[in-house]
Amino acid sequence: MAQRHLDPTDHVAGPAPTGDALAGYLRGQATEFLRALRLHRENGSGANGSEGSVDAALALRRAARRISATLHTFQPLLDTDWSEGMRPELAWVSGTLAMEHAYTSRLERLLTALHRLSGTDPTAPAAGSRVAPAAGSRADVAAGSRAGTAAGARADAAAGSRAAGAAPVPQRAAPRDAGLRNPPPSTPERSNLTVGAAKAGALLDRQLTLARTRAHSTALQAMGSSRFHAIADKVAVLASEVPLTKTATTTDLRPLATAAHDRLTDAVTALPLITAGHPYNAAALIHGLSPDTVPHPQDAPWHQVRLLLRLHRYAREVVLGEPDGTSDLRLLAAGQALNQHRDASEAAAAAAQAARTPRIAPATAYALGVLHADQRHEVEAARFTFQQCWQKEAVSTR
Repeated sequence: MAQRHLDPTDHVAGPAPTGDALAGYLRGQATEFLRALRLHRENGSGANGSEGSVDAALALRRAARRISATLHTFQPLLDTDWSEGMRPELAWVSGTLAMEHAYTSRLERLLTALHRLSGTDPTAPAAGSRVAPAAGSRADVAAGSRAGTAAGARADAAAGSRAAGAAPVPQRAAPRDAGLRNPPPSTPERSNLTVGAAKAGALLDRQLTLARTRAHSTALQAMGSSRFHAIADKVAVLASEVPLTKTATTTDLRPLATAAHDRLTDAVTALPLITAGHPYNAAALIHGLSPDTVPHPQDAPWHQVRLLLRLHRYAREVVLGEPDGTSDLRLLAAGQALNQHRDASEAAAAAAQAARTPRIAPATAYALGVLHADQRHEVEAARFTFQQCWQKEAVSTR
């Protein structure tokens, strides 16, 4: 069966949704917020919080984003002072809870990329080890990076001794089956990347783990603050009473949803989609060697499109009466591409920031530079994917 697609401007699609539909949507999202908050408290939120607490925090962010976006799009139908006071508070909740997850996923993304670029298998045991690390374990990957750092330091010391004319560092005799267990000699570039990748992984692990720990503490303090409790009280009231204007119950929601769609379309039109339609065009690498520490100048318009696409999706949820937001798979695919764009962009920035650490070894800086370029290529790939999704979306609306 063909995928159903509803244009918010289509006044023949069915009865006009009014403020009653808006109130029902907001009450439903407020209920989801309160349910997630209860689960978060029941599952605990300490440093070793359970998987249930992580899922509850994700549900909290999801409900907070939808309430805030709905207040923005349909503000003319809601009490102005109330909505203007709620929106920034909900954005604060969502942003605060998102930071810990962002640092965790960023570290995993960067370590996985380092293993891929260096040609190493994170699931394979290191030479001389007895137990293979668990696949996908960030702690084991970090431990492997630290072990590789020590091995790389010994190799650098031996190379330095030979370069200075000193006696080489004594080495133990290789076992007879060394040729079976050790890979063949690699090229100098691959060797430098492998040694530098271990050091770069350890450096990224230290920096991002520290940032994640601080974000976790900040989230705990925020959820225990009077500010958060005040927000929770307002959401509890919203679950039963939505402050609509007097004319909201007879006002068609579709013009406001159409305005959100038009803002998205205008923002996408301003993007260089012709360039993004060609893979490996290297546009995402422009200014890649800039010493400026501000966010990449090309990324801001794409991040703005990501936010506008989210507003459009949530407006469609209100108009369609489908709170799960799965009515159009093309929009979901486009949103996922822009999420990948955001993640790769922030990962590249983290690699560049780590490369600015004082007194790091040249091999480490080289590995971080390769990692930065790899993530910028991921940015480019995400732009290409979004371009393909958006072209399909545009064709489907004609």
